[in-house]
Amino acid sequence: MNSWKIGNIKVTRVVEMQVTGGSRFILPQAIPEEILPMQWLQPHFANDQGKLIMSIHALVIETPERKMIVDTCIGNNKKRSIDNWSNLQLPFLEDLQTAGYDRFEIDTVMCTHLHVDHVGWNTMLVNDEWIPTFPNAQYLIGREEYNYWSTAEPDQLNDGLLEDSVKPVFDAGLVKLVPMDFQVCDGINFEATPGHTPGHVSIHIESEGQHALITGDSFHHPCQIEKVQWSSSADYDQTASMQTRQSLLEKYGESDVLIIGTHFATPSAGYLRRKEGYYFLDVDTSSSVIN
Repeated sequence: MNSWKIGNIKVTRVVEMQVTGGSRFILPQAIPEEILPMQWLQPHFANDQGKLIMSIHALVIETPERKMIVDTCIGNNKKRSIDNWSNLQLPFLEDLQTAGYDRFEIDTVMCTHLHVDHVGWNTMLVNDEWIPTFPNAQYLIGREEYNYWSTAEPDQLNDGLLEDSVKPVFDAGLVKLVPMDFQVCDGINFEATPGHTPGHVSIHIESEGQHALITGDSFHHPCQIEKVQWSSSADYDQTASMQTRQSLLEKYGESDVLIIGTHFATPSAGYLRRKEGYYFLDVDTSSSVIN
């Protein structure tokens, strides 16, 4: 796992799975012939055969007063349309505990959007019943995001999630529907980044003059930093997602804002730097990494 310090706020990555290859269904343009010339992606984000390396992980944000989690991965025991994500039996909660976080201590769950690989551990199966994994937390879900998916036709990235990962936390009275620019607490804010889904948000962190951005799926993989025009096949609006990526590059490029990717493989974070007419993720100068 990785941890970063942004001022007096600590962000810790807890990995559910990290895989090489098999991502063509998400980024069909990212074929080896296109990836291999992007040498800055190796060795962290692509292998020497041009296959993408991607991660599914949660990010715990710890302030002096709060313990929060952003996006809760796929979850165990959940039947999903994507075979490799279905009926998992993985030690995510044990790994969360090893990182120093008990699920009962989490006071806030932030959902960047409602896809199955971001809300799965919202709930857990106990005695054949889906119950909140974080029973002492408030679950923050974008109002626009929820309104869309509550009436949309199911697809492979949201099939079944309302029933097993969203409705149980509503039934427990733990959900707060919020606007896309919601302020969670001092230094933690939602930032609207639509396109992948209608109400998609990223999470902006600010403390003691330092900043970070948790991307959600505005960027699925660092290759989209150089190839901003590569939209995901899973994007609700591919033009809007491309425009969001371009806006983020213009806003945070050549800055000291740490970019933490929700699907970026280890080391998962870096700074947007520019050379020879394109942006890349500089992971070698991430001085805020603490382990």
